[in-house]
Amino acid sequence: MDAAARDAKGSEQLEWRVTVPVPEGASGTVEKDDDEVGAAGRAWAWLVACVIMVRAAVSGFARKVWKIGADDPRRAVHGVKVGLALSLVSVIYYTGPIYDGVGGNAIWAVITVVVVFEYTVGGCVYKGFNRGVATVSGGLLALGVNWVAEKSGEKLHPVILSGSLFLLAATATFLRFIPTVKSRFDYGVTIFILTFGLVAVSGYRVEELVDRAKQRMATIGIGIAICFSICVLISPVWNGQELHLVTVRNMEKLAGAVEVCVDDYFAAKPGRQEPAKSEGYKSVLNSKASEDSQANLARWEPPHGRFHFRYPYAEYTKVGAAMRHCAYRIEALNSCVRVEAQAPEHVKRRLGDVCTRLAARAGRVLREASSSVSAMTSPKTLLHFAVADMNTAVQELQGDLRALPPILAAESAAQMSLIDAMPLFTVASLLIEISARVEGVADAVKTLASLADFKQVEDDDDKSTTRSDKPR
Repeated sequence: MDAAARDAKGSEQLEWRVTVPVPEGASGTVEKDDDEVGAAGRAWAWLVACVIMVRAAVSGFARKVWKIGADDPRRAVHGVKVGLALSLVSVIYYTGPIYDGVGGNAIWAVITVVVVFEYTVGGCVYKGFNRGVATVSGGLLALGVNWVAEKSGEKLHPVILSGSLFLLAATATFLRFIPTVKSRFDYGVTIFILTFGLVAVSGYRVEELVDRAKQRMATIGIGIAICFSICVLISPVWNGQELHLVTVRNMEKLAGAVEVCVDDYFAAKPGRQEPAKSEGYKSVLNSKASEDSQANLARWEPPHGRFHFRYPYAEYTKVGAAMRHCAYRIEALNSCVRVEAQAPEHVKRRLGDVCTRLAARAGRVLREASSSVSAMTSPKTLLHFAVADMNTAVQELQGDLRALPPILAAESAAQMSLIDAMPLFTVASLLIEISARVEGVADAVKTLASLADFKQVEDDDDKSTTRSDKPR
């Protein structure tokens, strides 16, 4: 083979390529001939790429963890509280007299802390109460069934135990489908089935069943008491307060959304003004599950702060439902703003001022209601005047809508003008319906203030004094 052929063959040799990703998103490429770099070089390049990828993954995970803790430091405190509770429960194992009193069932105290301890006080009380009551009732009932089975003879003993287990498990499982039982006692029913099954089945082979049941109940009671103490005394997170703050924030978001949507529609360039604020209604639409859960757990909380005994947390869900009815209309209004087919500018100018004024007054009603809930004061004069101003603006808009078709008919190309004005009529109709929904939110807030005994604000000319009603 001559030199030219060898050169041509050498030029056709393949090259290998290694791409190394870097944290900044760029990549470096190294190209070498196979004759210059051996297996050791390829292994080294692969090792460097793995180290860089692992470093990027670790740094990204660390940033996410830091952001979660920085957004809400109470989450980090919750971790410390759980660790403290487990440390206190472990003392049962390290203290001889306590361990001798509960025997080998001390592990149930640790299991109780892990299962019962929740982020909020309401969640902890809910699980602790359900677990305690279900354990006691299930254990006592199982002991009673065991006693009856023992008195019935050796042959009927397993039959009675199996039959009672089938009957109670089937009945309790069916009760979980009842809405009231499912929302308040679902966890307790599960623990009841578990406790009854363990005690009833183990009683057939285990001696001294009563002593073991007592020890297990004692350890579970110790775990529940430790959970309650730490959850309430150390940086408590109350479901009632969280529900209260969520309701206030959602009203503020609705007020901003309706104002920005209307301003954006009548602006020179629609869709350019604060798109994030105009979509604040989405958080209201997605908050139903959270509000229902928090209202259900808040019922279990003891009185704290201004949330007295038998506080009407269910009224917050009604306020949330009224806000969601309003948010659905705002969503339709926002979709009208985003469509390409818009009314002509000279037509929109005829209703621009009155629509903007109505949106501002509707936002004012929502902000007055939000301020009332936030301060827990009874809405009287200010909210009443705000609703009256909004209704006046609604009447003005309705009058302008009735007067608009004759005006457009008098212009040239009347048929085309009426067709072009249809999007404007849709926006105005949605705005009128939003105002009616906003008034519904104000009525729900008034009902909440009445049932929750909000503070009464009395106006005396230029001075205002605040007094608190007597507690129930």
